[in-house]
Amino acid sequence: MRHYRTWFRPEGDLCAFRVVYRETDLAVLAERDLSLEVLQLVQEIRAPLEEYLKEHPEFLSSLKPLPEDPGAPEIVKRMLAAGRAVGVGPMAAVAGAIAEAVGRRLLAEGLTRKVVVENGGDIFLALGRAATVALYAGDSPLSGKVGLRIAPDFQPCGVCTSSGKIGHSLSLGQAEAVTVIAPEAALADAAATALGNLAKGKKSLRRILSAARDLPGLLGVVCILGKDLGAVGPAVELVPL
Repeated sequence: MRHYRTWFRPEGDLCAFRVVYRETDLAVLAERDLSLEVLQLVQEIRAPLEEYLKEHPEFLSSLKPLPEDPGAPEIVKRMLAAGRAVGVGPMAAVAGAIAEAVGRRLLAEGLTRKVVVENGGDIFLALGRAATVALYAGDSPLSGKVGLRIAPDFQPCGVCTSSGKIGHSLSLGQAEAVTVIAPEAALADAAATALGNLAKGKKSLRRILSAARDLPGLLGVVCILGKDLGAVGPAVELVPL
């Protein structure tokens, strides 16, 4: 169990469950236990992505944006677009893209009216009411002390985090946490990576927030560097935990 998931607290009308398939490890909140349905969805969503990776190995390894591919599966198109939007390789968007694809399918198929899908710290959020996301930032004194309240007006959305010090995902920076809110989880995931890569020291905070203002489509960014926190964007509402 990933440590930050001990903070995953469903309200009374939601059921929490976990689904693991290969590299995909999801924590889900829905109106009922949909473990079998989510497992099937994950398999269906991953299958075309895995086939594409076999035929396009550069998709897996590139740290730079790749060109549009009109014939690619939908999830691949979303990852390519997210990478191009913020200047990173498409795999920077994979966790967010899978989380959103699962969440949107659950909603579209009428299996639940409310859903949260978390995939390695990257979240698709569609509750239709205010929700608070705890900010986990490793050894920072701010870790677990600050939450990000997401108003219903900004949902559905992606809330994705990149860290240079926590987890297995590649980050070229040194931030404890860079969390991004965006209308699409693939974009939020890729943007969190792009901004996290800019964290090269204690004085990086202003540079990251300045870059965040220039990236298209973002609703908010929160960056934690040691004991320092900075934030920008209309969707950012910080609350104590």
